[in-house]
Amino acid sequence: MSTSTEMHATAAAAPARLLVVDDDADLLRLLAMRLQATGYDVATADSVAAARSRLGVERFDLVVSDVRLPDGDGLALFEDIRRQHPALPVILLTAHGTIPDAVEATALGVAGYLTKPFDSQALLQGIRQALQRAGPTHARSGLRADAPGSAGDTAWRAAILSRSSRMQAVLDEARLVAAADASVLIRGDSGTGKELLARAIHLASPRAAAPFVAINCGAIPEPLLESELFGHVRGAFTGATSAHQGLVQAAHGGTLFLDEIGDMPPALQVKLLRVLQERAVRPVGATRAQAVDLRIVSATHRDLDAALAAGQFRADLYYRIDVVSLQLPTLAERREDIPLLAGHFLRSLAHKYGRRLTGFAPEALEALATAPWPGNVRQLHNVVEQACALATTALIPRALVERALRVQPAEALGYAEAKRRFERNYLIQLLKLTAGNVSDAARLAERNRTEFYRLLQRHDLTPELFRGAGPDVEQ
Repeated sequence: MSTSTEMHATAAAAPARLLVVDDDADLLRLLAMRLQATGYDVATADSVAAARSRLGVERFDLVVSDVRLPDGDGLALFEDIRRQHPALPVILLTAHGTIPDAVEATALGVAGYLTKPFDSQALLQGIRQALQRAGPTHARSGLRADAPGSAGDTAWRAAILSRSSRMQAVLDEARLVAAADASVLIRGDSGTGKELLARAIHLASPRAAAPFVAINCGAIPEPLLESELFGHVRGAFTGATSAHQGLVQAAHGGTLFLDEIGDMPPALQVKLLRVLQERAVRPVGATRAQAVDLRIVSATHRDLDAALAAGQFRADLYYRIDVVSLQLPTLAERREDIPLLAGHFLRSLAHKYGRRLTGFAPEALEALATAPWPGNVRQLHNVVEQACALATTALIPRALVERALRVQPAEALGYAEAKRRFERNYLIQLLKLTAGNVSDAARLAERNRTEFYRLLQRHDLTPELFRGAGPDVEQ
């Protein structure tokens, strides 16, 4: 798997990860032991603050929380979770349960509500039901067909970390189309994970045991692209001293991923269309075609509809590759995934650099969560990697994140320069207000005409520029 696809992939067969929150140390230990014995991956917290800290840098599939905690209550924690991680189910426990509390919790969307003392089997059943209701694409597995350990789950070996409802909708569609053999066109900005999704579809398809072959149509020079795609025979052109198998033939039985297909030259679009129609490819210089059996998954960041209208992309090829279209959201459109992804990158990169890093300072997470992210997930990975490489403390500070984001510090002006700018701007506003009438402007400024003219000369301002429809003056 390439670097771009590794950045937010994880094994789908991993056990569901639970966060248990309770200030009773003995009960917390007992719950953790019981859940771990059942096969869950369990983390614990003994306060609202500790739970928020872990939720900020780690990913979980479900939270089990006591309602009464020393620094808050479970309902308040649930409200935080619902804002930050809307797809994450929460089960509440309480020794002070009342019908109104249960009604309020259920109305708010809590996945379950148990009153202490409770039967451990009731809790386990509640957890199973909550994870099932979270759907086949809960937080742990972006792509998931069946319950852990089933034959279907083995097929879904590629996963995309996400709690975003928008991303989950895309993954639901990808799960459905993976089982079919239809051509798929993945649309999305650069860095959103188009190749990762293509690999996930391949690994979840009946072709998973066969090759997945990827080619970037915009990265290979046009004179070489035909030979790379379709291969050539010996002597086909100058320098062809031996036969060369093309990527189409290499993908036989599997999936051919054509990244940035919108950049494919028109002449090659014709040849690719012939391959899709005839299910056969003729290498450059060959006299016979070779049968191929493959699935085409394409991707583009370009507007292919506009390219069609401009005559830059063939309509007949477009309808061949766009049988099913999937649109990946930008990172800015799935901001709830930023802490999840940043924490995942931090753990893998800390190991890479041999650093003992535990997470991000709250201010650093805020900077990550509010950044514009024009480079999407690829940029996030880059920012986290730079911060990891330069970190000298266990918690990554905001300053390192802003440095990696290239956030410019606020300009600090000296008193004299700040005064000069204010004075010039004030004079301009007066002249605009009075349409360049110096007498009126001086009266508003409570200055005589001579003094006012002296101020205008100091700032190189001419009253005539403000009379009539003259050019705007720079402030």
